[in-house]
Amino acid sequence: MRRPPSGSILRITVAVALTALIFWKSNPGEVVEAAARADWRLVGGAAALVLLDRALMAYRWLVLLRPLPGASALPLGLVMRIFFVSTFVGTFLPASIGGDAVRAYSLAKHNVTVGAAVASVFMDRMLGVLSVLLLAAVGLLLARHLLLNAAIVVALLVTSAACLIVALIVFSQRAARWAQHLAGIIPWTAPRRLAASLIDAVRQYGSAHRQLLNVLAGSVGVQVVRVVQAYLLGRALGIDAPLATHFAFVPLILLVMLLPVTINGLGTSQAAFVWFYARADVASAPAFALSVLFVALGIVGNLPGGILYAAEGLPNRR
Repeated sequence: MRRPPSGSILRITVAVALTALIFWKSNPGEVVEAAARADWRLVGGAAALVLLDRALMAYRWLVLLRPLPGASALPLGLVMRIFFVSTFVGTFLPASIGGDAVRAYSLAKHNVTVGAAVASVFMDRMLGVLSVLLLAAVGLLLARHLLLNAAIVVALLVTSAACLIVALIVFSQRAARWAQHLAGIIPWTAPRRLAASLIDAVRQYGSAHRQLLNVLAGSVGVQVVRVVQAYLLGRALGIDAPLATHFAFVPLILLVMLLPVTINGLGTSQAAFVWFYARADVASAPAFALSVLFVALGIVGNLPGGILYAAEGLPNRR
């Protein structure tokens, strides 16, 4: 057996240390008390929305596979199995990037080129980020005082720039040529070929306007469901913040959770929930409890993939 990479060990260490620090600062006794007083009927309602959340996520990937040669002909059952198993495996990998890699790897095992497999997952991720960005912009209109925070503004600008670059590559021939030129100067052969193949595959979405709008709408729906989940969990914990407050904070928290610095957003999510909800005069103990329940819902949504993984492992061609 090989030792885990030092990067993974560092992320686990950061996740444990940051979570422990925020837990200690939030007063452990008050956190436990807030969780013990939770209305589990509202928690159950939030958990039921996980089904809608996962259904929308699976649907948007199915739509993205249609324009790609080879991928559109795959059986529905196989595609769904790849999706759910990869989300489960991604629970134990950095942020959501690890799950995306497993999904692309599994898809490439079924007569789909590596470039096309990575392109479908890449576009799924970027449209998801764009949907979070759109809701974050709406949230900032509801909480304009957050615009005074330089870190938030910089994060939104960087995310917007990344989405704009991808859009230019997809829809502009000139931008795609520049991207191919930059890919050509990568010194390592395998990454250079993968980058060139990815750019070519992503370009196939240039004429798929209806599919992209469809996926973007589904992605916005996923983020709205997550905001409602946070609202229900907050109400269960006695947090009286209005729904508009959750719309202001949750999309920004989701952007923080995407940072690949810990495992599955642990630690960063706790810090983000406590910091943002303090802006609405929510005590740190219930905010910390809210962060734990919110992350736990994501893990619950990954359990069906765990069952499939335990039964047959990764989806590989027989």
